[in-house]
Amino acid sequence: MSGTPAAARVCVLAAVLGAIWCTLPAYVPGAPVPWGTAALLAALGLACEAAGRRSPPGGPGPLAAGAFLPILLAAAFLLPPAAAALVAASGSPAGRVEQPPYAARRIWRAAQLALTCAAASWTYAAFGGPATLGGGGAAPDFPRALLPACAAAVAFSLVLTALDGLVLAAAERRPVHRSVYKLLPLALGPHLVHALAGLMTAVLWRSPYGPLSALLVLLPVYLSCRVFARYHREQAAHRATIRALVHAVDIKDTYTRGHSERVGRASVLIARELGMDDRRVEGLRFAGILHDIGKLGVPTRVLRKDGPLTPEERRIMELHPEYGHEIVRGIGFLDEARDAILHHHERLDGSGYPYGLSGSRIPEFARVVAVADAFDAMTSTRSYRRARPVPAALAELKRCAGSQFDPRMVGALDRALRRHGWSEADTAVTADEPGEPYVSREPQGPREPQQGSGAPREPYGAVAGARRDAPPVPRARSAAPLSGPSRDRRR
Repeated sequence: MSGTPAAARVCVLAAVLGAIWCTLPAYVPGAPVPWGTAALLAALGLACEAAGRRSPPGGPGPLAAGAFLPILLAAAFLLPPAAAALVAASGSPAGRVEQPPYAARRIWRAAQLALTCAAASWTYAAFGGPATLGGGGAAPDFPRALLPACAAAVAFSLVLTALDGLVLAAAERRPVHRSVYKLLPLALGPHLVHALAGLMTAVLWRSPYGPLSALLVLLPVYLSCRVFARYHREQAAHRATIRALVHAVDIKDTYTRGHSERVGRASVLIARELGMDDRRVEGLRFAGILHDIGKLGVPTRVLRKDGPLTPEERRIMELHPEYGHEIVRGIGFLDEARDAILHHHERLDGSGYPYGLSGSRIPEFARVVAVADAFDAMTSTRSYRRARPVPAALAELKRCAGSQFDPRMVGALDRALRRHGWSEADTAVTADEPGEPYVSREPQGPREPQQGSGAPREPYGAVAGARRDAPPVPRARSAAPLSGPSRDRRR
């Protein structure tokens, strides 16, 4: 525990002393402790912890992947508080610990669960729970048995999150109440569900069929929990992969830092307005976040160039959708998102790139991301111009609907923004140096290239409100000139 802060050591020591105090009544001669039930539940808890220790890391929830809460809650229902604390503490040291200091974390977890189970058992008894379980020829008293079980689950959540908040405050100086407010909503629902499984186990344990029937019921519940934990680990791995890719883009192209996340949020707004199912909404969020991942293949000198791009540099920039598609080709969970990454610069009239697709030939995800991308480009403040107001950005999107954008997607974004709005946090500065003074593009600007003597300038904002870095040039696969929001070389 040499690396543990002094305040955290005090918390661990206090928890250990409290756990020991909770278990003392079990050692009093003549204490009404069913040691056979306690030993069997402790063995089950130890087996679950050992199995969780061998499984992949990253289990969800406030407890590690090996902890099987129905067993702990069944112990709280079947045993007095002292014995329930012993059951919880006996298997905890065998569980997985993913970060140092390992000894301190194991001791803390054993003491924490002992205190938590003792509190749940005491609450269950206070609400008259043992009398509702039946046994000895009496039938269980339903639905009255649900009230003490739910009360015990609430006590379990409150004590567990309070102890977590306390140790976080001691180790990391986080406010206790904020930690509790953050953890409690996430823990309460699962604990109530596990309490029902624990109650079913306790009822069967007291029934004429005995502990064996309870164990047979616990097995499929345990397997279901492991599958659910594995699903959450996979989702966490997916999110970590996305974060790593986006972070790599942000490091290379700091000019548009935060742009990807906002495009992901706007894409989700459109998807939900269109009534897409949760799986496709999540896929669109990934598509929006990763739409510019191909910039990893664009030379840094092109991405960070201050002046106008040359025709050759523009052609290089226009290859980033194909680079992005190649980067994510082997990531299976992206599914439809790969099409959006490849085609989000296509235009409805066929003048986009890289393949010049038109109309319904453009994948639906790509049409959504194209609108979200243009909207964020217009409403984000850059070092060379202010953000455009949301109504002005929507008006520009509507003007280009039918030629550049799918009118259905533009309408969905309009309705979603009317309902949910677009917060200031979503329109933060995305330039390398947010503190730079704003520079207006109208009528003159140091970044605005001349288009010839007497030639009219490009109107401010053709979707994305971006500067025109170079005259239109032929793309790699299409001879149609760029216009509208595609002029922004940063997109």
